This record gives sequence, structure tokens and C-alpha cells, in this order.
Amino acid sequence: MKTNWITPIALLVLCAGAAQAEIAVSANDGKQLRPGDTVTGTTPDSVSVLEFGAGRAKVIGQLTMPAAMIGPPTSVAISRDGKFALVSSCQVMVGDKLVPADILSVIDLSQPSHPRVIQTLHAGMGASGVSIRPDGKLALVANTRGDTISAFSISGKTLAPLGDVKLQAGTNPTDVTFSPDGKTAIVVAQQISSLLLLSVNGTQVALTGKAITPGRTPYGALVTHDGKYVINTNLGGGTPLPGVTPEPGMSSEGTISMSAIASGVVMASMVVGHTPEHVTLSLDGKYVAVVVANHTAAVRSDPKFISVLGLLEIYAVGDGTLTLVARADTGHWCQGAVFSKDGGTVLLQCAAEREIEVFHFNGKSLQRSAAAIAMVSRPGAIATASSR
Repeated sequence: MKTNWITPIALLVLCAGAAQAEIAVSANDGKQLRPGDTVTGTTPDSVSVLEFGAGRAKVIGQLTMPAAMIGPPTSVAISRDGKFALVSSCQVMVGDKLVPADILSVIDLSQPSHPRVIQTLHAGMGASGVSIRPDGKLALVANTRGDTISAFSISGKTLAPLGDVKLQAGTNPTDVTFSPDGKTAIVVAQQISSLLLLSVNGTQVALTGKAITPGRTPYGALVTHDGKYVINTNLGGGTPLPGVTPEPGMSSEGTISMSAIASGVVMASMVVGHTPEHVTLSLDGKYVAVVVANHTAAVRSDPKFISVLGLLEIYAVGDGTLTLVARADTGHWCQGAVFSKDGGTVLLQCAAEREIEVFHFNGKSLQRSAAAIAMVSRPGAIATASSR
């Protein structure tokens, strides 16, 4: 009988490859039609489970269910243990019309190749950004049209409504994110250009009356691993820092800002380009990736489709500083991005092409993989268990 031996070196390589593989969950919107697109009818809203790492990615599971790409690409959150995901949907199709929705779905990921919806709940109207507390016992949803933050307790994989935190009318909250210790939550209040601080004590969530003004029309946010800073995108540009001459385009181009949570002081504000859709943090906390739409077209028939590309930018995160280290051209109408655990692979959702691009990042440069992942519907939000 022939024996197939595996050398110790080969075994280490196999184990390293298996250890680096992880999953990401992409929420895909089939309702967003654009004149001149090659796809002329709606496609099913869905969630895709991707396995990725070592510069590669593939879809391993698929599920037809409510999803939406309107708002920041933070309508997906995965528990730290990777056992379940939450997906919000701020829109549904009724007949041939898009109408606001309040749907929050719980997805069982115990078998990533066979994801399944195990619970459907209702948050507030326009349910958008969703976040799970690091201990996995509380979830918050920003309700853009309802001007509320919905809270849900979590037991295992089961959610129970706790009620809403009511915000000022016209606040237009698009996102919400937790601090690493879970004692603070930060609400992105787009319409009033503020980040609102909430206190979190067990399942009690309340406004503190404190706010940060990072720039004009903020969109999405995350908190650094040390809990000192909040980094967010500003669609309308930044506000000049005290004693600093504004950068060219600061008044109109999108920015990312880094603000000290304790003091509310804006420490850094960087011009990134028109419409910064998403900002996401690497697992080691050393880098943030920013997805910039950059005036790209939504359909191939647009005359500027070939000439105007999106941008993926990566900044090094310092103590109150952000430093550009890499930039790459991307596809069009891009939405969310995530890092692999080792930081070497970045997945990027391109809604116009209906695909997910794969990039390699070595700490100094970004290189796009030749193979992108084709999607049936427009990928519009994405997360991993460690993306924020």
C-alpha cells in the first residue's frame, strides 16, 4: 500500500493557509436600477458569504433575503465569534416602487456555506448602520428616517427589542458604532453634521448630551482599538483645524476625520475625494481603508465610465494622526471594503460592475488581483467579525 507523506514544511504551509482563511458577509441589492445599465430588470436582494485570505476570495454561501445598499456600507455586522450576522434593510420593493423599510435579519453562520435567516425583526424606518457590542450581548441600529437608534439585547443568536433612543427630529442618523469597551456608542448624525455620544450601561442606552463636529454631512464611523479616537467619513468635506490652512478642496471634497472622543477635538482631517462611501479598520488597528466613489458612473453606457475611476486609499493610523500610505484605482460606484485578518487582502464592493474586487496590500502599496468575483445583484455593504 502506498503512503502519501506530507513534509513538516508542507504541513505548516497548509495549516497557515487554513488559519488565514476567514469569512466576510456581503449584502447585495437588486432593486437599484439605472437608465442605460446592461441589467434592465430587478434581481433578488441577497446575502453572500465569502471565504478569503492570501490574496484570494470566493463565494461559499448564498441566501435570498432583504438587503439594501442605500446609506453607508455598514448595514451588515458579524459577531466577534463569527456565529451570526445582522443585516438591516432600509428599502424594499413594493410593486414597481421603492419604499422605506425597517427590517433587521439575523443570519446563522454556524455553517457558512449554508447561511440561513433565523429571525426577522423590525427596527425603525430607514434601518441602516448596524453594530454589535464587542461582548455580543447588545446590538444597535441607526434608523435614518425614524431619527432613532433601536436597541436589541442578544442571547446566543436571539435578539429581543429593548426600545429606541429618540434623537432630535431631522437628525438623519446613518450609522452607529461601539467603543472597544462597549460603554460608549457613537451615532453619525448626518443632517446636523455631528457625532453624538451615547452612554451604554448593560442594556441601558442613553444620550449623553455630548457631540463632536468632525466635518460636513458625516456618513459612517469606527472607533480605534485603543478607544481614544473616532474616525469617520464626511461627504461634504471637513472643517479647518485651528491654526491650520485648509487643504485645497476642503470645502467641497469628501474627507475622513480623526477626533478625540474624550475631548471632542478633531485631530486630523484628510481630503480623500468626492463621496467617501466607507472607512474600515484593519485587525491590528494600524490601517484604515477608505472607499471613494470619486464621481464614477453607475452604468457602462455613461460617457465617463472608462475615464473616471474610483479610489481605494489606505491610511496609517497614529496617535491622533492619519498618513496616506497607498492608493489604487478601482471599479465604479464602489461601496464597502474589508481587510483580511493578516491585513494582506482587501475586498472591495463595486456596485456598477456588480462584482467584488480583490486587492493585495503589503503595507506600502495596493495591487489588484486579476480575478474579481461576479455578483448577481449590486454589492452594497460588507463586514467581517473584526471589521469594526
